[in-house]
Amino acid sequence: MRDSRRPGSSTSSSNSKGQRLIGFKTFVGLVLLLVALGILRSAIATRLDGFTLDEAYHIAAGVSYVKYGDFRINPEHPPLVKLWVGSIIAATGFRLEPLRQFSDKPDERAFTQSAVFLKNNPDSVQRRARIAMFVLNALLLIAFALALEHVFDAAVALGTLLFLIIDPTVAAHWPVVMTDLPVALLLATATVLATRAFRDWLWKDLAACSLFLGLALATKHSAPVVLLSVVLIGIWVAFSRPIRQGGDSRSHRLMKIGAVLVGAMFILWGFYFFRYAETRTGQELFNRPLADKIGDVNTPFYHSVLAGMAASHVVPRAYLWGFADTVHAGMEGRPFLHLIFGKFYVRKGPIYFFPAMIALKLPIGLIALSILGLIFFFARRLPTEWNFPAAVVLATAILFLVVLANGAVYAGIRHALPVLVLLSIFAGLFVERALILSSLSLKALAVLAYVLACASALPSVRPWEYFNEFVGTQNAYKYFDDEGVDLGQRSKELVAYYRQFLKPTGEMAYVMYGTPDEELKSRDVEFLGRDLDRDRNRLSQPEWSGTMFGVPVSPFRSPYWDLTALRDATPKARYGNLVVYQGTFRLPGLAASVLYWYGREKLYADKPDAAAAEKMFQQSADLDPNAFFVHIELGNLLLKRGAREESLRAYTNALKYSPEDRLIRRPIEEQIARIARNPSGEIPPIRNPGLE
Repeated sequence: MRDSRRPGSSTSSSNSKGQRLIGFKTFVGLVLLLVALGILRSAIATRLDGFTLDEAYHIAAGVSYVKYGDFRINPEHPPLVKLWVGSIIAATGFRLEPLRQFSDKPDERAFTQSAVFLKNNPDSVQRRARIAMFVLNALLLIAFALALEHVFDAAVALGTLLFLIIDPTVAAHWPVVMTDLPVALLLATATVLATRAFRDWLWKDLAACSLFLGLALATKHSAPVVLLSVVLIGIWVAFSRPIRQGGDSRSHRLMKIGAVLVGAMFILWGFYFFRYAETRTGQELFNRPLADKIGDVNTPFYHSVLAGMAASHVVPRAYLWGFADTVHAGMEGRPFLHLIFGKFYVRKGPIYFFPAMIALKLPIGLIALSILGLIFFFARRLPTEWNFPAAVVLATAILFLVVLANGAVYAGIRHALPVLVLLSIFAGLFVERALILSSLSLKALAVLAYVLACASALPSVRPWEYFNEFVGTQNAYKYFDDEGVDLGQRSKELVAYYRQFLKPTGEMAYVMYGTPDEELKSRDVEFLGRDLDRDRNRLSQPEWSGTMFGVPVSPFRSPYWDLTALRDATPKARYGNLVVYQGTFRLPGLAASVLYWYGREKLYADKPDAAAAEKMFQQSADLDPNAFFVHIELGNLLLKRGAREESLRAYTNALKYSPEDRLIRRPIEEQIARIARNPSGEIPPIRNPGLE
């Protein structure tokens, strides 16, 4: 195998022995074999999965980027993944209507979901999208393995890669059109390469680091966390490491760090076609103006940073729009209920949430391997030249966890994927030590850990839902309700059940599961709400009869829209996180939630129907007044049509039922004060935080 050390550097004899274990050609062959096995495993395990809730959004957005050169749709995420998939989908056939001005996010979602499910064959779109993502993530895994071999050695790289191939969360994300796995692999690769770049300060290593940082920036808005980590580490090394004779001065080192940053930004701009505006004409055509998006951010520091970025045009406007959305929804938090270990939280969860998710979603055997690698690191039993890169990897993982601890928890494990990938490196370090050291017990321990991990993970045919033996996949809904539990991927079972049992009898389905209406329509499912004019009266009834599809009901009472009757009911059937109920149930909370969602659909449509939306919001509030955001929407509509007293009453109810959270309550309090001070003047509506 190639000697990746700097010429003239010294190393321990054990590491030299390790470097002779596997030749480079053999290493590459093993990497390709493992990646191929990983694709096969993921393809089999996820073959029954439907779309996640976000995939249609990303796919249609990517096609619009390719077809129209316009980034107005889905700026919540940078374009790399969407351009990759969109290029393949567009080249193989995809019908997309001309773009228009969208009425907030619900209208934009409806446009993209209609494109995927109603204007095209969704099964064909999904097949092509899965192939595209298998190829992309395979390439990124290969690049990550090569980076590890470059900085550590082949045994570390192969041990790490085997860890990721076994892990169910990686298998679940491999074929989906989402940004979480690509950004995790890119950030881990950039971090590893940074340790080499800032050790030797060679331009080729600096360029490689810059390339992967830029690709990460173009993938997801969490990438700046690692960009900051890399820059800070580079500055620390520039000043703390002595300057060797003939080496770079500190000023030259700082210049090279700047070049890494500039190169990464250059790549980011390239994915936006080196254009500041999201449209070819330069006109701002987001579903909501950028100024309003930045205005949603309540934290003064975050707001100042975003305002400065907007004034300086340091990044493309679409990137900044998405960054503002990420800060507001991801760092300040959405005002949703989150079930965490059987307790409900609003907006944010406890600081231990993400470490707990890693501990519960990783197979126990893989956890053991990472812990053993960390033990070897802290015991200083790694080769000397590996201490620095291992420390950087650990520091970056900790920094990422600290940032996550201050953010929202709705996405579950997928937002912690960069940490998971970084921790896998320590498993690789332990594997290398087990191979090198003359200890049969260490070798047996490594083999046993992988075997236990395989026994736990590989039988999981729906790896998105996997939880290890600490909780159990079947019981996870009792303790958690984040997107790592379910993201609407059981839609095909829902349709199959409908066709087998309901369609022959003409029965209409009640769908409480996270499948878009557009998908149900495309698959010819007759469901309550398909025709709102026809179904409005039935939707508003607190008593429901028939067959209902939903997720398992938590044993804990929800602060609003609770489903008490279903909690005590025995399901007719269960398919993972899709549950079928049959019978007659009194469910005012369910009726209230359905009316709210359909009212939102009416209000934020291409052709809004404010009167119908107001009626649905009022009915929702009458059935269950505890959902504060329903009162906000109702108050806004009443205010718009001049019913001041009624709007004041609605805002007062919103404040009454809102959680004790300053960021949520303050805008409502200010709106009530404005109406009291100015009973006749024009007052703008307030933003429903549930739209984020």
